[in-house]
Amino acid sequence: MQQAHAHFGKLDIVLNNAGYSLVGTIEEARAEEIRALYETNVLGPVAVIQAALPLLRQQGHGHILGVSSNLGHVTLPVIGYYCSSKWAFEAIHESLAEEVKHFGIKVTIIEPGAYATEFGSQQSLKFAESLDIYSDLKASFAENLQNLEKGDPAATPQALFTIVDAPAPPLRFFLGNQALPWTRSAYHQRLAEWEAWAEVSNTAQSVTK
Repeated sequence: MQQAHAHFGKLDIVLNNAGYSLVGTIEEARAEEIRALYETNVLGPVAVIQAALPLLRQQGHGHILGVSSNLGHVTLPVIGYYCSSKWAFEAIHESLAEEVKHFGIKVTIIEPGAYATEFGSQQSLKFAESLDIYSDLKASFAENLQNLEKGDPAATPQALFTIVDAPAPPLRFFLGNQALPWTRSAYHQRLAEWEAWAEVSNTAQSVTK
């Protein structure tokens, strides 16, 4: 980070993009596999943030782009630990945005859908040891992924340039056209469930006079 700042004289944009997916059900994955996933997907980006902030504060401006996923809002079976790492990533960057805005530093969480990259390749993925009881579920999951429409990475740069050039960029930004309908549906179901149980929830907050 210091070397980049010294070379360019400033840091306008810090793109925080590191991650991989652990394929395995909640029961299958071992503790060391989960820790390794979080080391890369959560603690790695935090290290970048902590290295960049002193430089961005000193210059009084900068824009941190954290590459998350639409799976930072919704989940899928079989890659639950990957989803959980993106939920953590989202929370960290949302808190960060509030903490650094008065320094003139902007934060945007980039949330891609499925793209035709090496991310989902056999070389990129890590696999937990399989239990036979989940074989059918995992086969169905793999088939659904293969049939998923994937975006073109070459179509994304202009959208990102629009974000970084905006005077008031969004905190969250979906890449692709699939994430918003999926997330909208998920939150509709969540809100409906919370509302349905609101009366019971409220009893837990009753005040004795």
